[in-house]
Amino acid sequence: MTRTFLGMPGPAGPAGPMHLRILYRGPLASCNYDCPYCPFAKRRDTREQLRADRVALERFVDWVTGNPHGDRLSVLFTPWGEGLTRSWYQRALVTLSRLAHVDRVAIQTNLACRLDWLADADRQRIAFWATYHPGQVSRSAFLDRCTGLRDRGIRFSVGMVGLPGHLAEARWLRAALPAEVYLWINAAEGYRYPPQEEADWSALDPLFGYSVRPHPSAGRSCRTGESVISVRGDGEVRRCHFVDAPLGNLYDGSYRAALRPRPCPQTSCDCHIGYVHLRTLPLYDVFAGGVLERIPAEPLWSAPPCPPEPAVAG
Repeated sequence: MTRTFLGMPGPAGPAGPMHLRILYRGPLASCNYDCPYCPFAKRRDTREQLRADRVALERFVDWVTGNPHGDRLSVLFTPWGEGLTRSWYQRALVTLSRLAHVDRVAIQTNLACRLDWLADADRQRIAFWATYHPGQVSRSAFLDRCTGLRDRGIRFSVGMVGLPGHLAEARWLRAALPAEVYLWINAAEGYRYPPQEEADWSALDPLFGYSVRPHPSAGRSCRTGESVISVRGDGEVRRCHFVDAPLGNLYDGSYRAALRPRPCPQTSCDCHIGYVHLRTLPLYDVFAGGVLERIPAEPLWSAPPCPPEPAVAG
């Protein structure tokens, strides 16, 4: 089938090098966890599907390495499944972190992997967007991996899905993590939060309100399709994961002429990896220097003061 790429009136693409943020999602859909709120839980890819994902990822890494347009690049891997249980994602992160023209390479992950491979990475450029899934991993195992990242000097944020039954776990996690590590909470899809529940979650994540309500986006300015793009395993480029109209292909360069300011065609945006790029929201300032890995420029939470020690009688 012949694809028709989206053409919009306006000037051609960038005249020279730029800073381009890329969200890459290949065909990988398998995951080692069985979360009831995830459609990809315990899904298994065939050997052929895994090979196709590896080949696609290696092609993408080669493109970033070659950097045909001389851009500054930042990359976030957003796999449907869990990438870090696959050696080719570990190699990709290491390789891209060591490229001088890559400002940041990050991945969404459940951290269900060993961390020794990070010894070869540039720790100033690699980062993690980690999710804690109660019932899938023990508290101690997950916290040990967070400690391992911190001990290695690697930037990371940690988050959870804000299901009512997870509040106690979230409170434990917030208390267990260093205050400077951002704990984000994603609103559970389809769940309506009464005011007190929203307040409880917001006490842990001051930005939770952004996740609770969809953001009006129709006709509003968004950086996607201009300085942010979504790339599929075959190289097809879209403005973001939530707008299906293609802009071109990464590997033949046809996407380049389509990069320009453009309004959002969707009615609303309710996912962080989408709405963070809306110019109508202040989130680029909030996450300055950490947009892809979801790390705020300044800590948003401080530990409550310890109560005074009780007086000793006599």
